[in-house]
Amino acid sequence: MPELPFAHDALAPAISAQTVEIHYGRHTRTYLDNLNALLPGSKYEGRPLEDIVTEATEAPFLNNAGQLLNHTLYFAALRPAREDNAPTGALLSAIERDFGTFVEFRAAFEKAGATLFGSGWVWLSADDAGRLHITQEPNAANPLQRGLRPLLTFDVWEHAYYLDYQNRRPAHLAALWPLVDWDVVAARFAESVTA
Repeated sequence: MPELPFAHDALAPAISAQTVEIHYGRHTRTYLDNLNALLPGSKYEGRPLEDIVTEATEAPFLNNAGQLLNHTLYFAALRPAREDNAPTGALLSAIERDFGTFVEFRAAFEKAGATLFGSGWVWLSADDAGRLHITQEPNAANPLQRGLRPLLTFDVWEHAYYLDYQNRRPAHLAALWPLVDWDVVAARFAESVTA
């Protein structure tokens, strides 16, 4: 289980300590435990998580590996809130190239998250040419399955926000921006354009 880069109460008030405890400590832990129980003797034993997500067709492997990877990427790109939190450098230039402005990107990302029917994830990803894409991925899906490299995700499963926002998913999405660790996202982008 990867260590969180922050204390359970460090994301409040946008994400409460109780939500972090349940979301990370229970949900994410369950995906890890389920996957570890499935792997011995399977063709995926010893394989990187990313490979399982892109290659698995069997629901138990795909669902647990996908949810584990998605949650790992989600939590690793969060940090305690910062005022005027925004990307810089090459990542900001790519966002402006592909979405117009950072404000327009945020609006499109929030809309994609708010309009995803059911449970899933909204993603910012890069393609092989370094172009950025916003995708809606249902359930345990990941942009890796589309040949994209995931950079940033917001979880829109109800367990990610229901304790703090009830059915107000758009309010949850809007509250996450001060928590994004743009250094992590920028490093993922830099890695994606050199891969």
